[in-house]
Order: sequence, then C-alpha cells, then structure tokens
Amino acid sequence: MPVQIIPKEKQGYGAFNGGEIVENKPIGFPQDHSSVRPYSNLFYWAHARAVQESTIGLHPHQGFEICSFVLAGEIRHYDTKLKEWRPLRAGDVQIIRAGNGISHSEWMGKDAEIFQIWFDPDLTKTLEKPASYDDYRAADFPVSDQNGLTLKTLAGPGSPFRMDTPGVEVLQLEIGSGTHNLPADPAKIYSAYVLEGEVALNGAAAGKSDFALLSEVKALELTSTAGATVFLIASPAQPGYRTYGQLRRVGA
Repeated sequence: MPVQIIPKEKQGYGAFNGGEIVENKPIGFPQDHSSVRPYSNLFYWAHARAVQESTIGLHPHQGFEICSFVLAGEIRHYDTKLKEWRPLRAGDVQIIRAGNGISHSEWMGKDAEIFQIWFDPDLTKTLEKPASYDDYRAADFPVSDQNGLTLKTLAGPGSPFRMDTPGVEVLQLEIGSGTHNLPADPAKIYSAYVLEGEVALNGAAAGKSDFALLSEVKALELTSTAGATVFLIASPAQPGYRTYGQLRRVGA
C-alpha cells in the first residue's frame, strides 16, 4: 500500500480559550473535520501550541490512556487523583490511565508545544480499573545512534514508559542527511509526524507538520537532504479487540 501523506491543511483544527491554545489534529473528533478517523488503537492525536500562557479547565476522562509528549516549553498538570500541580518540560512525557474516571486540568506556558495522543487499551477492561498516572523525564528514555540516525525510544523496548495499550512503540527520530533504513513489521501501521525539516518516507515527500501513514511495509526508508525530526508510532493493524472507534462506526 502506498504511503498516505496528510498535510497540515487536511488535518483537523481546534482552539481553546479564544485561540490562546491552537491545535492541528492528525486524528480528530468528527467536529474537527480531520480527514483521518481513529484506526488501530490510536483514537486521537493533537499537536497543541500555546500562543500565550493559558489553562484548560478541569475536565473528565474515562477508559482511554491520555499521553502528553512535551515538545517545547513547559506545561503543568493537575488531576483529581494527585490533587497537585506537576510541571513537565521539553522531552518529558505524561500518561493518564483514565480507567473508571478522572478529571484533569492543564496549564501551558507561552510557546509550549505538546502532542496529546489518546490510545484505546480495550475499554471493556480499563473502565473497570482505577485511574493511575505517571510522569517520565526526558533523561529516562534510551537513545541510540545508527550512522546518522538517532532514535529516542519513548515507548517500547528499553523504555520505562508503562501503558496498558498493547503493541505500541513510540520513537522520536533525528534524521541526518542521506538515506536511512529501519526494519518494519507488515502487521503494524506506522504513523509519522514531521516536526522539523523535510523527509521522504518510503519515497513519499513530507514537510513540517505533515502526517504520514504507512502500512503493510517490511522496511522504512527515510531520506533527507538537510536533516529532519520525525515522531513515529508503530501500532497493530489488528489490535485483537473491538476498539471504541470501531464500535462507534458500527453503531453509526
């Protein structure tokens, strides 16, 4: 299957507090008008940026695993389990295993950027569990270098990151000039977001803020002339359970 590139203008859009926080959404809710709907065990993906310091008020979650990957600046998190504000900075990662219910609030400093990504860990199981929460610091994640390709493993082998959603790996790639190859599993879907620079993903050109989907591939070929930063998630094409997204489509 060829690579599918979804440019920023074809992604969903959202805003909080009158535009103090703006988002483009590779995977959005129906009202976000994203061209991509939930797939695999990925339910939602937003790239949020604070135009100015702003707070998203207390709001509830259940069932899903809500992951925040801090890309720039500083955010703070409050929830009804911890009952205190906790800071996170660039490179840090937070997970809320929402379980049978939790409410939280987020503060973003000016120019802070995050990915907030919701994973579906099988809500028939997680809705029975108590909510839990973890912070991970940038220095906690293993980094490896492969001839000009630097891989930081945020979720997967060697990472301390714990999630209930099965079969997920999350990598941040610093791609030097030239062509680099990574092995791939044809039973997985690879979701890539270009944070900086330009890169060809298995021959398909992508630039900053572009989103790419690759499936049924045995290898990933990454080519860049001037370097690029890519955020990459591998997730199972068939999670092995009925996801919430699948159930909603069946019932629609």
